[in-house]
Amino acid sequence: ALAWARASAKCLNFNSMLILLPVCRNLLSFLRGTCSCCRRTMRKQLDHNLTFHKLVAYALALLTAVHTIAHLFNLERYNQSQQATDGSLPAVLSKMHLQGSKWLNPIHSNQTTVEYVAFTTIPGLTGVIITLALILMVTSSTEFIRRNYFELFWYTHHLFLVYFAGLVIHGIAGLVRGQTEQSMAEVHPYHCAEYLTQRDQNCTHSCCKDPEFGSIPAESWKWVLAPIILYVFERILRVWRAQQKVVVKKVVMHPARVLELQMQKKGFCMEVGQYIFVNCPAISPLEWHPFTLTSAPEEDFFSVHIRAAGDWTERLIDTFQSETPRIEVDGPFGTASEDVFQYEVAMLVGAGIGVTPFASILKSIWYKFQQADQTLKTKKIYFYWLCRDTGAFAWFNDLLASLEHKMAESGKADFLTYRLFLTGWDTSIANNVALHFDTATDTVTGLRHKTIFGRPMWNMEFAAVAAAHPRSVVGVFLCGPEALAKSLKKSCHQHSSLDPRKVKFYFNKENF
Repeated sequence: ALAWARASAKCLNFNSMLILLPVCRNLLSFLRGTCSCCRRTMRKQLDHNLTFHKLVAYALALLTAVHTIAHLFNLERYNQSQQATDGSLPAVLSKMHLQGSKWLNPIHSNQTTVEYVAFTTIPGLTGVIITLALILMVTSSTEFIRRNYFELFWYTHHLFLVYFAGLVIHGIAGLVRGQTEQSMAEVHPYHCAEYLTQRDQNCTHSCCKDPEFGSIPAESWKWVLAPIILYVFERILRVWRAQQKVVVKKVVMHPARVLELQMQKKGFCMEVGQYIFVNCPAISPLEWHPFTLTSAPEEDFFSVHIRAAGDWTERLIDTFQSETPRIEVDGPFGTASEDVFQYEVAMLVGAGIGVTPFASILKSIWYKFQQADQTLKTKKIYFYWLCRDTGAFAWFNDLLASLEHKMAESGKADFLTYRLFLTGWDTSIANNVALHFDTATDTVTGLRHKTIFGRPMWNMEFAAVAAAHPRSVVGVFLCGPEALAKSLKKSCHQHSSLDPRKVKFYFNKENF
C-alpha cells in the first residue's frame, strides 16, 4: 500500500498547488486584461475559475481518502512486522537500528498500536487535522448550505489556513523512510535481501553489512510555496483597498426590499458588468459579499442593488433604513459580461436581481448614444428579464424608458429589443392587463413593450435571432440560476451553424 500512499501524496501536492489560484481574483482580473487581445475562447476559460476550484477540491477529497486508507494498511503491516518472530525479511528489517536513527519501521514496540501512532506522531496528528478541515470545507460548500447559511460556509472555508499549515508540517517528521543512497550502493536490495534472512555470524560477503535507512525529505512546501505567496499578496492588496474611504452618496429603497447604494471612492475605475465585494463592519468585520455593479463607467459614482436574500443582506438593509453605516469595498473584478461589446449581436438574460450586470451595460449604451460614440461594435442587443413579481420591474423602469426615448431620438429605435417576462402572477393582474390590452403602454411597467406572462420559449427566441442575423457572432450572457444556464447552453449548441461563415452563439455566465 506504500505505492498507493506515495502516489496519492504526489497528486495531493499538485492539486494543493492549484487550489488557491482560481480564487485569486486580482490575478484573474489581471490575466483577463492581458488576454484582451487573445482569442475569445481563451478568455472564456477564466470564467470557469470556480468550477475548476470545485473540481480540484473534489480531487483533493478523493486523494486524501486514498492516502489515508493506504497509510492505515501500512501502519497495520508495520505493526505486524514488528511483532513477527518468523525471521522473515519484514521482521528482520523491523528489528534493525531500533536504538539509533537509521531505523526503517516507525513502530519500535510490540505494545504500540496503530491508533497510538496516528494520534501521537506529527504525520499522524497533522493528517487527522488536515482530513477534518477538508471534510468541513467540502461539506459546508454544498449548494444548500452556501445558499441558506452563507456565514457558515464563509467561516468554515477559512479552515484552508489550517489545511496548508498541516500540509507543510505533515512530512517533516519523516515517518516514511527509505534506504540511503550510500547504503543502496553498498547493499542493494535486489542482490542482498536474501543474505539478511540467511546470513550467519561469520559472513564476509559485501551483502552482509546492515542496510541503513533515512527519512524521505518533505516536499509539500515546494509545491505550495509559490501559490501561498501569490495568495498572501492577493490578501494584502484586498486589505489595502478595503482601507480606502468609501463615500455613500445616495441610498434608495426599491420595491421587493431591494437596496440601491450609490458610492464614490478615490481611484475607482470600472468596466461594464464587473462586480465588487462589500463589507459592513457594523454587521461583521470579516464577511465580504459580492455584488454586480449597476452603474456605467461613464458615471461619476458606482452603484449596487442589494436584494434581501439572507441574514447579512437583511441586516444591511435594516441598518441603512435607520442610519448610514461605514462601508468597505474591494474591487472591481472582471466577469464574462465585460466582453459584451466584443460581439456584433448580444442576448442578455437576467433572472430577478440577476438583471444587475445588464443594467450597467444598458446604462453604458445610453451614454454611448448620448455621446454619439462611433466605436461601438455591437449592432443589436436583445434583452430578456424574467421576474416573479411586478414590483421588481420598478428597479430599472426609468432606465428602460430613457433608453427607448434616446434611441428613438437617435434614429436607432431597433438597436435594443427587450422582453419582460412575469413568471408569477394572480388573477387580478391578469384581469387588469386584459382590460387595458389596447393601450399604447404596458399596464405593469408603463413601457411601450408589453409584459409577457410566463417563461420564454428559448428555441423560438434563438431561431428568430439566428434568422435575423444569419452571418453574425452572437454573445449570450446570463446572470441567473443553473437550470436556466443549462437550457440556454443547450440552445446555443442547437442553433449554432456548423458552417463557420454562418451564425454562432457563444454562451457566457456570471460566476461568483
